[in-house]
Amino acid sequence: MKRVLILMVVIATFLFWGCTKQKVASPDLKDSLQNSVAKINNAVKYISGTDGYNILTAGSSDLKSEMDFSDSITLDMVKGIYDFNPDFHHHHMFFIPHRIFERTGESENMVVNMPYKLVLHPWRLHNVQSEDAAADNNFTINASDYHYYYSWFKNYDYKIIADFILDSEDIGSIDIYSEGSSESGRSYSSSYTFKDGYNISVEYLSGDSTVSSFALAETDDILLKETFIRLRKENEKRELKYMLTIGNIEIVRGTGIDSIQVYLDGVLQQEAGAIITDSNSTGNSVCHHRDILLTFDDGTTENLSELIKPAREVLASLFDSLHSMNFATNIVNYIAISIYYHN
Repeated sequence: MKRVLILMVVIATFLFWGCTKQKVASPDLKDSLQNSVAKINNAVKYISGTDGYNILTAGSSDLKSEMDFSDSITLDMVKGIYDFNPDFHHHHMFFIPHRIFERTGESENMVVNMPYKLVLHPWRLHNVQSEDAAADNNFTINASDYHYYYSWFKNYDYKIIADFILDSEDIGSIDIYSEGSSESGRSYSSSYTFKDGYNISVEYLSGDSTVSSFALAETDDILLKETFIRLRKENEKRELKYMLTIGNIEIVRGTGIDSIQVYLDGVLQQEAGAIITDSNSTGNSVCHHRDILLTFDDGTTENLSELIKPAREVLASLFDSLHSMNFATNIVNYIAISIYYHN
């Protein structure tokens, strides 16, 4: 009996020591936030130095969207290998692009070889000059999935999955799906995966209420994710729920919640608090016009905008690029339409 009691005391002491050790080792809200923000800033610093980032943020604001295209294209119609080789004797007609690509081989994918500088300056692709013909075709678009189905009343269904290669090196891939109708509006998802595992994505689902999100991840680990649920009724865009995930921290505001809630590893933090401020009536995101003041257990505070300041401008440009899908619209679609009409 005495041996049993001694054994129970030893076990209880061990368990108490283990629990105490675990509690001490567990980071608090402030430490967790600092660690998570450091990962975000490091990830964005890496992304901003990649060719994939240059592609996504290439200037195209001066180009007219090709989403006015009113025909349907499937991958079978444009599959093959094509090299940039502009034909300056073929005149531009209405919305039909110039004949700028020559079919040079067979493939089940749409493989397009072209000068990288035309990707960085899309307006040059739309207005090819004679000096562009001498540029090296050092950039490749390899689309394994592509379709653009269009019907009357602006109903459409669009999909592209494509890898990008620059100077024989993989620089990432895109995966975009978009659909729209005059009744339900537009819904889409858009993502870019960089060669070393970082990926960014946006989603927008339209219905009685709209759900939109923006996420930055390293493989399957979410570094930053922001989700909005808004009422979609006539011109009203009232925010019903807002969720921000930063590593293992989640901040939630909803119409049925008395205050903004802060969670750490899924546990509600009773002493922590948050205040959300918007400097603009539209486009409120921590990437743009939204800031969050966090109050920790010890009473100290931090502005999220200051913590992610090194990354915020880059995050804003990625946020806008993925939502607008300019690369797919002004480059890939333009190329596919050119191939389709001149094939």
